[in-house]
Amino acid sequence: MKYPILYSFKRCPYAMRARMAIQLAGIKCELREVRLNNKPDQMLEVSPKGTVPVLVLGDKVIDESNDIINWVLNDHKIFEVNLSDEQSNLTNNLIKLFDEKFKFHLDRYKYATRYENSDVELHRSKCLEMLVNLEKIVHDGNWIFGENINKLDISILPFIRQFRIADPTWFDSQEDIKKLQNVLNNFLESNLFKDIMYVYDVWKKDSEPVFFPITN
Repeated sequence: MKYPILYSFKRCPYAMRARMAIQLAGIKCELREVRLNNKPDQMLEVSPKGTVPVLVLGDKVIDESNDIINWVLNDHKIFEVNLSDEQSNLTNNLIKLFDEKFKFHLDRYKYATRYENSDVELHRSKCLEMLVNLEKIVHDGNWIFGENINKLDISILPFIRQFRIADPTWFDSQEDIKKLQNVLNNFLESNLFKDIMYVYDVWKKDSEPVFFPITN
């Protein structure tokens, strides 16, 4: 049997969200861990834009993380609770916000040296402003909408994790995002997060296939 091939990079938040969807669905893939500063030709041949994740399904290639999540959701019910129409619309709007505006400011805060004249304090404050607004809709519980993980969690928590990594002490001291801090901590302690962060060797053309998700 030929399995889908997933090109991934462990720390990339886009790749993380795709791996979480695949993990939750239990879809077996051949995983090819890559380094973004040395992308394999095989990945570039199927996806010339050179970003991860890339999912190869025979002749079909999906190289956007949100499209991979939607591909999973088409055939698998990976979330226990259905969202209301209002929550679904909010989810889509927030994912778009984080993919565009939050990521823009996050990069210029966390990786300021890559950008000329980047105002670190400004970009950090813009990220925090979005998190404070997000805090308003966070429910009591382990995840954003309560006790059950959903699409919004797997889509944006990897980016909030990156934001915290830039300065954990500062992030943890912010009083206006306490519920969100609890959600993030639950995410980082979850078996889902630990499973998708398993350390794979970098894939090479002559490597033996390795598979994801890990099964015991």
